Amino acid sequence: MERPASPQMASSSPDSPCSCDCFVSVPPASAIPAVIFAKNSDRPRDEVQEVVFVPAGTHTPGSRLQCTYIEVEQVSKTHAVILSRPSWLWGAEMGANEHGVCIGNEAVWTKEPVGEGEALLGMDLLRLALERSSSAQEALHVITRLLERYGQGGSCLEDPASFSYHSTFLLADRTEAWVLETAGRLWAAQRIQEGARNISNQLSIGTDISAQHPELRIHAQAKGWWDGQGAFDFAQVFSLTQQPARMEAAKARFQAGRELLRQRQGGITAEVMMGILRDKESGICMDSGGFRTTASMVSVLPQDPMQPCVHFLTATPDPSRSVFKPFIFGVGVAQAPQVLSPTFGAQDPVRTLPRFQTQVDRRHTLYRGHQEALGLMESDQDRGQQLQQKQRELEQEGLEATQGLLAGEWAPPLRERGSLFQAFVEGEPGLRVSFIASAGLGWTQDPWGQLP
Repeated sequence: MERPASPQMASSSPDSPCSCDCFVSVPPASAIPAVIFAKNSDRPRDEVQEVVFVPAGTHTPGSRLQCTYIEVEQVSKTHAVILSRPSWLWGAEMGANEHGVCIGNEAVWTKEPVGEGEALLGMDLLRLALERSSSAQEALHVITRLLERYGQGGSCLEDPASFSYHSTFLLADRTEAWVLETAGRLWAAQRIQEGARNISNQLSIGTDISAQHPELRIHAQAKGWWDGQGAFDFAQVFSLTQQPARMEAAKARFQAGRELLRQRQGGITAEVMMGILRDKESGICMDSGGFRTTASMVSVLPQDPMQPCVHFLTATPDPSRSVFKPFIFGVGVAQAPQVLSPTFGAQDPVRTLPRFQTQVDRRHTLYRGHQEALGLMESDQDRGQQLQQKQRELEQEGLEATQGLLAGEWAPPLRERGSLFQAFVEGEPGLRVSFIASAGLGWTQDPWGQLP
């Protein structure tokens, strides 16, 4: 079903709240010998994120790959990936691959102007890196090479009013993490080999630069942003002199996130990260005007290569009222249809020119069920609390199962591991709420028994 583009969305501007928060814990900050990654994706409140599994593939030499707006050269082999992405675009807000590489990206504005033309989105760069790398450092190299060749640009919202930005990335694997911050085609990176780190829509790399674009300092000096003397502070040199409101809000969230990590140093677990992503007081769990947290992800990346990496994804908005469901790469992994949005082919508003003149309904089955569940939580306090308790019990079941797996206390067949995410999606209370509502049944007619 198509409808004209929303006038509210069309009025979006760079000063609109647009935010994300990424976190990583590297031992000894983690409570277990594992790197723990987490991200909240904060996007337009009605935007749908789907969770997409893409298997490993081999490709014809010289073939081309269509990303959101432009084509790039395809590589001969790509890795299997799990992606949480706005359903209208090709790339992803966050994701992981079969080698235990995780990446999250965020919007950032710097002294470098945002290009007006269409190029690769930061979200495209994220997916390309996951498909082409087997470590966080290799992923960094993939992004920076593609950035140099194709640049970044194009609208990052499904809206006729263009909304563009540059990107920062948090990349992690089983042994370390990297922060990569960009300004146009320029970039700086910081290696994280121990401790906890977060990023929040602002440049955060100071003088501790582990790698950089070869012309970074030359360009800064030529622009008059740095005098060439003394220490080179990337964030200080490239950040906007007059920070807009969105950046000031990001600064507060960054400081709050850093403090939440500091308080749990040495004891950070997947559950701790989920708690941070659910923190509303700090604004990390966001719900402000036209924007909110539309999807969340937490990953446990054991240092022992014999142990599987576990990725928890919500596929629904507001982590405080969503279930983190476990996903493990392996035999039998397939796309969960309930978290896959409908497609519109050549008639999709992102494909027809001029772009985004109409809107389509991209809600997937779980998203619809979650909307029904949120409605129940808000309209019937008692049943809403019971429903939320059901959500927490399901999530706890997943946490306990994966903890047992990592501790060697549970050894399910490989095929059972691969179907774990599908099983937890099917167990979502929101799907049952949706069925009851769509069938026009009352609670006493719940065919599975009174729900919650």
